[in-house]
Amino acid sequence: MSLDASQPWILALASVFLISIISLIGLAVISMREERLRRAVLILVSFSAGALLGDAFIHLLPEAAGEGSFGLGMSAGVLLGIIVFFVLEKFVHWHHCGAAEVGECPKAFATTNLVGDGLHNFIDGMIIAGSYLISVPLGIATTLAVVFHEIPQEIGDFGVLVHAGYTRRKALQFNFLSASLAIVGALAVLLIGGQVPELVTYLIPFTAGGFIYIAASDLIPELQKETQPGRSAIQLAGLVLGLLVMAGLVLLE
Repeated sequence: MSLDASQPWILALASVFLISIISLIGLAVISMREERLRRAVLILVSFSAGALLGDAFIHLLPEAAGEGSFGLGMSAGVLLGIIVFFVLEKFVHWHHCGAAEVGECPKAFATTNLVGDGLHNFIDGMIIAGSYLISVPLGIATTLAVVFHEIPQEIGDFGVLVHAGYTRRKALQFNFLSASLAIVGALAVLLIGGQVPELVTYLIPFTAGGFIYIAASDLIPELQKETQPGRSAIQLAGLVLGLLVMAGLVLLE
């Protein structure tokens, strides 16, 4: 492999490694006192719900529509994502939480959130590598967009895992493992090249459906349990902020 031919490989793998490292941003809050972290987690969960909905409706679905007309196939992909994540969550409840004492089993939505985030990171890796195969400037621009997208999402994901009962260290480890799937996605594109775009076309609406399910059926109901007006207002602000951040990232695309 010549130096010019290896350049997309080097740059793409370096970029997705950077994306994976971003998942460790939870280190910024890991030293917080328990009481402060508990208050912060409620805000992070609401921010994550807004970020997931914003990602699905502002980024993923328009991206899917950009591949062609948003017809029955795309709608089926979204619905399939919702159904699969519903079944996945049921499976986690039945096979991992059925025999556990109350409070001993992490909430199942944390697992579905990890799966959805992992799939999204896999797609991010595919998109970054595909961009570098077209041109280096496009690859750099795509990487920057993904970086700005991942920072708020990874903070929110960390908060979701802690809220679900994981220790801070475990939440950090699982977040990093999920983020590392970006490397796998990049390698898939670099190895099989031109056959990947069709796969991405189907994965994007499926991932959007999964994110909609997690936000609407798991995270938002958790937020609804808070009835104190002041905290509810803060949660609403966090939800809207998550949406606004995702909307603002459109300017970087």
